[in-house]
Formats: sequence, C-alpha cells, structure tokens
Amino acid sequence: MGRRFVKLFAGKKAKAIPQSYEPVLEAKEIIGLFGRLTLHHQAALLRLISRNLVINVGGETHMGYDLSFDVDGAVVSATESEDDLEFPEPEN
Repeated sequence: MGRRFVKLFAGKKAKAIPQSYEPVLEAKEIIGLFGRLTLHHQAALLRLISRNLVINVGGETHMGYDLSFDVDGAVVSATESEDDLEFPEPEN
C-alpha cells in the first residue's frame, strides 16, 4: 500500500498559492525593487497608485486619476490630464 500511495501523489504538481496568501514583501525588499526600476516603470506605478489618490492643494481637491504622469528628463512630472470625459449630446 505504501508504494501505491507514493506513486499516486508523486506526479502531482504543487498548486500555485493565490497572491492574497503570499507573504507581504518587507520594506527592504520594496526599496530594493524600487531602486531597480527605470523612471518609465516608476511613472507607470504612479499611474496605478494614483487611482486611489486624492490631492488637496490650495483648498482644491484633485483626484489622482485626473493627472497624467510622464518622464521629463530625470524626473517624473504630474500634470492635469487634458482628457475630459464629457460626451457630446446625441443627435435626434
């Protein structure tokens, strides 16, 4: 019976662990990863993070998704996005 049991489970591959169960990276690992990113990677990360960002400047509230992040020389610059989501009135 022992050999049969071993043969039965020997060919099984380990299931992938869902991301929510994987251990969280420590700060040192995050800093190391961030240090290896290019400015273009950092701008892409800012675009993702900005979806959950609210910025209050001078009494005005700006949502992060209203910003455009682009590489400008040696920095990532954020500017107001020119894409307005206003839709034209349908013609009847």
